[in-house]
Amino acid sequence: MPRTAAALIIGNEILSGKIVDTNTTFLARTLFELGIDLRRVVVCPDEVDTIAADLSALRTTYDLVFTSGGVGPTHDDVTIDGVAASFGRPVVRSEAVEKMIRHYYGDRATEAHFRMANMPEGGEMIRSSEAPWPTVVVENVFVLPGVPEIFELKLADLRKRLDEGHEFHSQAVYTHSGEGEIASLLERIAKDFPAVMVGSYVKWKAEDYRTKVTFDGNDPEDVAKAADTLVTELDPKQFVRRE
Repeated sequence: MPRTAAALIIGNEILSGKIVDTNTTFLARTLFELGIDLRRVVVCPDEVDTIAADLSALRTTYDLVFTSGGVGPTHDDVTIDGVAASFGRPVVRSEAVEKMIRHYYGDRATEAHFRMANMPEGGEMIRSSEAPWPTVVVENVFVLPGVPEIFELKLADLRKRLDEGHEFHSQAVYTHSGEGEIASLLERIAKDFPAVMVGSYVKWKAEDYRTKVTFDGNDPEDVAKAADTLVTELDPKQFVRRE
């Protein structure tokens, strides 16, 4: 069975629609490439108690949890406090990161900047080859920033740590058939191949196909057999292509 993961997206700006969340999409694609099954995404406000409660539920249910947002220097950056509260640990300051901040900002460094050196007691700091500050990890929780460019850099750095060689394999079948016409067939395929995720996606105005059916799983043979079943049982006139 693949490892499972959840994401906790933190920020009033996401809930108010001021900022479009692109980190979830990037995380989902990265985890899929690594064979990790992203099972749930939760969005919560910048509130310590809410972060702690949501994180506690996620980290005790899924193998890995990734947070996004709330790790900057301003008053509403309270993710570290929420993570610490979830684990019942105090917040401590990393001397190593504090030195990095002093070196980076020089005389411009303020107490607000030094807040970015805070972490839950017992947490791990993972240095990044690209991003300016380390990533905080507490047990199975990876604390990532909300700024998409830095989020992506840090997640890319974590790939080696996360990669256990259990990638997902995928195939796609394109058809002129509508979802309703092939629903019973897809349901049967899903039951016959329980380890394969079968999904169907309608393209409303596509010129060459109407429905794309995807098959994803850890076993390439199962994925291929599931796709074979659809291709074999489709009306040949409805088949467009297979990828």
